[in-house]
Amino acid sequence: MYKCDLVCKLIKYDTAQTNIDTITHYANTIHNNLTLCPMPEQNNKVSILDLAIIRNNPHLEINIFRKPTTTDTTINYLSNHPLEHKLAAYRLLIDRMLNLPLHKSHLENEWQTILQIAKNNQFPTSLIHKLKHRMTQKRTQPPPPCTTHTT
Repeated sequence: MYKCDLVCKLIKYDTAQTNIDTITHYANTIHNNLTLCPMPEQNNKVSILDLAIIRNNPHLEINIFRKPTTTDTTINYLSNHPLEHKLAAYRLLIDRMLNLPLHKSHLENEWQTILQIAKNNQFPTSLIHKLKHRMTQKRTQPPPPCTTHTT
């Protein structure tokens, strides 16, 4: 919830008045236990939390940030864990991808990254495609009508 608030606030900023100090100050006021120490801006890009904020005049874009040392390891598909546990990491990655307002090219790159992570961990790509489809359907379907039974 806090990250979504931060992203919404960043999208509203005009790049002429936005700098990393303004972003950091706002982010640090969201919650007492949240303290951000972002990397310095390089090539019009700042990494904060797991987001990359890209200054693309006249607006800001966001993308998913991964440290260069990220191993992209999840529970291997062939392991003896319940399928629910194995898919947890992919649910998180797909949910983040679907919920962030990513540019179309960033969205496609993120999807390809998720598929590559799945391949590296011996997951059938069809399983990941089905998971994404189910999650997308769940987001687009209206909630069922609430029925109450009185006795």
